[in-house]
Amino acid sequence: MGNLPHFQLFIDGAWTAGSASQVMTSQNPATDQGWATFACASPDDVDRAIAAAKRVLDDPEWRDMTQTQRGKLLYRLADLVAENATRLGELETTDSGKLLAETSAQTGYVADYYRYYAGLADKVEGTVLPIDKPDMHVFTTREPIGVVAAIVPWNAQMFLTATKLGPALAAGCSVVLKASDIAPAPMLEFAKLIEQAGFPSGVVSVITGDAENCAIPLTRHPDVDRIAFTGGPETARHVVRNSAENFAVTSLELGGKSPILVFEDADLDGAANGLIAGNFGASGQSCVAGTRGLVHRSILGPLVERIAEKASAIRLGDPLQPETHVGPLCTAAQVQKIEETLGKAQGQGATIHFGGKAVDRPGNYMNPTLVECASPETETLKIEMFGPVMSLLPFDTEEEAIALANSTPYGLGSGVFTQNLARAHRVSKRVRAGICWVNTYRAISPIAPFGGFNQSGYGREAGVEAILDYTRTKTTWISTAQEPMANPFVMR
Repeated sequence: MGNLPHFQLFIDGAWTAGSASQVMTSQNPATDQGWATFACASPDDVDRAIAAAKRVLDDPEWRDMTQTQRGKLLYRLADLVAENATRLGELETTDSGKLLAETSAQTGYVADYYRYYAGLADKVEGTVLPIDKPDMHVFTTREPIGVVAAIVPWNAQMFLTATKLGPALAAGCSVVLKASDIAPAPMLEFAKLIEQAGFPSGVVSVITGDAENCAIPLTRHPDVDRIAFTGGPETARHVVRNSAENFAVTSLELGGKSPILVFEDADLDGAANGLIAGNFGASGQSCVAGTRGLVHRSILGPLVERIAEKASAIRLGDPLQPETHVGPLCTAAQVQKIEETLGKAQGQGATIHFGGKAVDRPGNYMNPTLVECASPETETLKIEMFGPVMSLLPFDTEEEAIALANSTPYGLGSGVFTQNLARAHRVSKRVRAGICWVNTYRAISPIAPFGGFNQSGYGREAGVEAILDYTRTKTTWISTAQEPMANPFVMR
């Protein structure tokens, strides 16, 4: 293990092994072999990171930096991210198993998120109020909310970091960024770019570690003002409980069981590609995976044939190779969970058209799988499996399709495939989800807000409104009266 690459924590502008000198080994999902080690934060390390973040908010170097100057730092960070996209993508692929073709391209695109918020940094404005008291001048300003705890999972981590870090820094906050302890290498490498971009020490610290020693002390810390969390619902419940200790403003971007509705007039090739993108893209390891395919009964058979034909050309293999379409899953536990869930679904009458088994080779590989479900209660329609499993269920009417789409406690993504414009508007309006893609799937942009309903969380990331969520509104009253206050016992 001594020859493996090692990643340290980045706290208050310095690289450190952590106060407890705890080291963990990261497994390469494609080989099931340890490939790197990383330092883990202790509660003392969390305290140091937050103390630095709190201190820098009162440091003139950051506190008095103009919004335009903050924007220029973000532009520099964006350029560095773009320049290092291939390197960061390779690290993310080796650490998590996601395809290099996606990780490098996504990291390159993430630079635009930083550019977007760089441009917004000096566009956050206050308002002069038309107050009902003629001897008062009253206006509002927006100030940084304070210390932000940003927590990202291992999947799409460069993207999910940008949606938090971009608006937080543009607003003038300081950030303690916690990477997943499953595959943290790209985030710890990314910390070098923060340093190179010229942000003052303490503005951003990047740490990782387990729940007890890192995540819990971070989310319940009394000096944390804002928590931005992406992850699973169970962990989110703990985060919300922890936030009761500090009353931190909290946003949650959680998972889902997103529906894709395919109507009888849909273009079959487009619908098949949308379902494949929503289920086999990123090997199914996406919070917006469209794992509930709801298909009009009249086209179910032809659509299954079209999907099977396209799926037969899928290349499963080494995620570092450009010709690979589906790589390994991040953990062996995901493969086990999928196989168990498929077994239960078959016991409920589901039909597996192809796949259904783990691949007999080193690594955490699962064959792309298509399940035709016998009822809405089929296990694969209920469980978020985080793997390449597509489940299809027939419907007969538009009302039935909408009811099935909404029969879930989640509400993150959704898709509608139809050539009927009126239906597209009608159905997209009634599906309860934070995102609805029509005749496409898995499209993102820094301009478009991203977030869910119900157990898929609350709050929005990306878009203009996200930067406002990292500010507080201050109202300032200035008396313009020539006479002093008259009666101090009467409210004006």
